[in-house]
Amino acid sequence: MTPSTKTQRHFTWLLLVAVVMFLAACDERPWNDPQLPSPDGLATYQSMIISTPPKHLDPAISYASDESLFTMQIYEPPLTYHFLKRPYELIPGALVSLPEVSYLDSSGNVVNEDDESVAFTRYTLHLRDDLHYQPHPAFALDASGRPEYLFETAAAGERYHQIPDFPHTGDRPVHANDYVYAIKRLADPVIGSPMLGFMSQYIVGMKAFSEQVASLPRDQWLDLDNYAMEGLEVVDERTLTITIIGRYPQFLFWLAMPFFSPVGPEVDQFYHNPGFVDRNLTLDWWPVGSGPFLMASNDPNSEIILERNPNYRDDFFPSEGEPGDLEAGFLADAGKPIPFVDRAVFRIEKESLSQWTKFLQGYYDRSGEVHSQPAGLFDRAFQIGANGVELAPELKEHNITMSPDVQPAVYYYGFNMRDPVVGGYTEKKRKLRRALQIAFRTEDYLNIFYMGNGIVAENPIPPGIPGHLEGEAGMNPYVYDWVDGVAQRKSVEYARQLLAEAGYPNGRDEITGEPLKIFLDVQSQAINNTLMTWIVRVFSQIGVQVEFRPADFNRTREKMLTGNTQIFSFGWSADYPDPENFLFLLYGPEGPLECGCDGANNGNYANEEYDSLFRQMRILPQGPERDSLVARMVELFRHDAVWLFAYYPTEIFLNNSWVHNNKRHGISRATLKYVRVEPDERAKMQNRWNQPITKPLYAAALILVALALPGVIAYRRRQKATARHAQE
Repeated sequence: MTPSTKTQRHFTWLLLVAVVMFLAACDERPWNDPQLPSPDGLATYQSMIISTPPKHLDPAISYASDESLFTMQIYEPPLTYHFLKRPYELIPGALVSLPEVSYLDSSGNVVNEDDESVAFTRYTLHLRDDLHYQPHPAFALDASGRPEYLFETAAAGERYHQIPDFPHTGDRPVHANDYVYAIKRLADPVIGSPMLGFMSQYIVGMKAFSEQVASLPRDQWLDLDNYAMEGLEVVDERTLTITIIGRYPQFLFWLAMPFFSPVGPEVDQFYHNPGFVDRNLTLDWWPVGSGPFLMASNDPNSEIILERNPNYRDDFFPSEGEPGDLEAGFLADAGKPIPFVDRAVFRIEKESLSQWTKFLQGYYDRSGEVHSQPAGLFDRAFQIGANGVELAPELKEHNITMSPDVQPAVYYYGFNMRDPVVGGYTEKKRKLRRALQIAFRTEDYLNIFYMGNGIVAENPIPPGIPGHLEGEAGMNPYVYDWVDGVAQRKSVEYARQLLAEAGYPNGRDEITGEPLKIFLDVQSQAINNTLMTWIVRVFSQIGVQVEFRPADFNRTREKMLTGNTQIFSFGWSADYPDPENFLFLLYGPEGPLECGCDGANNGNYANEEYDSLFRQMRILPQGPERDSLVARMVELFRHDAVWLFAYYPTEIFLNNSWVHNNKRHGISRATLKYVRVEPDERAKMQNRWNQPITKPLYAAALILVALALPGVIAYRRRQKATARHAQE
């Protein structure tokens, strides 16, 4: 390589470095920003989901919490929940008011609510007159008024791979028949809704409708409008009725779930185009709703983007809340039109550490949606201070705020009541289970393994749900004593005494002399050596040995369904805020061995009095009579010592300072429309927290200059000498 070529190369590198430094200096965004710039003038909420995208977005199928993060923003069921009020309060969503309720006898005549002849309950739903679907190609019409995108063959529509590929869209108002059509889809066994079995017990004619359409050929789209369901009636364009069997007041709560969101028949037909399912052009991938947001992009490897539905109805931030909301700033936006944000970007993060780092850098607005922060990073975010859990210093410096949330859920270890050792209903068996309950110090378990991030459950009904009691009334007297105004766990000595009375003095069978060994079936991802060592030590205090049988969720669930567990771990989150949603976990017919199904009574608890009370309770309206039945059922649960231990999970969500209205709702995730962000403040803090370290770059540039300069000087001298020589 000639000196001239070397010089030119040095000069090129120097110029390149200068250009890069100049462009970096001109870019106002941080160099490490992983987000694409938001369209000008659009307020964007930046969030994330962990590991995998949602599996189902079809409202007839979707039932998982990570899926509801999207379905509840896109669809609008008849009812919804007040964003701020606690206890949770149902309010009209797509309706003008709460449904009108009437009671009918077996002949269809209207009777009084308390009449013994009540055979049916009819709900009349009056829709708002400003409900409108989002723009979508399913509603696009050609010049003759027919759907524009219906194809005879797969080849005719093969150029379309995602919804944004369609050049034309249309829309229309939501009609009462769309809600009827959606319920018919729940009944169609081909769709496979998880609600079919449950709702067919209540909605009149649903079972017969399901059997009818199941027998029909499916070589093309089946228009469910051509088949009637007895319990559904379209009164007019904005009125429908739903008739259910008997009384079931909790049906109102189901009307607040995405299952009952409207589905236009033309949407169903559009997604049945030949070849569409092969390209994920389905309602399960591209939902179509009348809610505040629409699906703008669905990339399972990168991100999901929601955008404001331009056709969304008039909606406003609530003007009242629960006590303390005004002082907490949750009413600062009272009466303002919503939604506040124009877009919401949910990036799919494969690694929890990456998600956490980006949150601290300001690239995510909040620490999480479904869960507060990645597992294993809790100790990096919090520390135990004089007032309990406090933010770590790094987070305080960022002006990050906390949103504690006691979830309407219960996690528990249950006894299999059919197990020959720990099961059964004799007094000896109860004493054995109580001894184990007392020995397992749930308070220590939560403090050691969750930094106190949970509340001991002495009742299957969590806080915020009717039937949950606090103080002495909420204490389990078989495990605790009320001492100086607080519940105090009974002593280990008392647990040993109970164990002896149960036939196991010093932890040995009084007949055979064999040591008592208990078996814990646990999910392998939820157990570790430290926890197992702690549990072994806890039970060794009363002379009981422990053997663990870890397995994945599917294997553990299979053992529960076949009754092959002794003590098992499980959890339940509320579908709706009613004690029925938790007390049914102990209802005899829900036992897997009793019903031969995927029942929720995993411990196979069977108590005739409890079951009778449950059947009475579930059809009563809220009031003193129902409360007394619930209290008696809780007492039976405590007396029979059905669960080894339980706790109500709490999570602490974190919010960057530019995000507002962060109150968490344990039941509904239809809360994105209330979130407000300050993009300018976010950009300012991102720049402050992500200043590039440019000194090494400048140093490298100077070194390059120093290396290139002698060559440049020599080159210029040679050029001048050559020029003089040529002149001579």
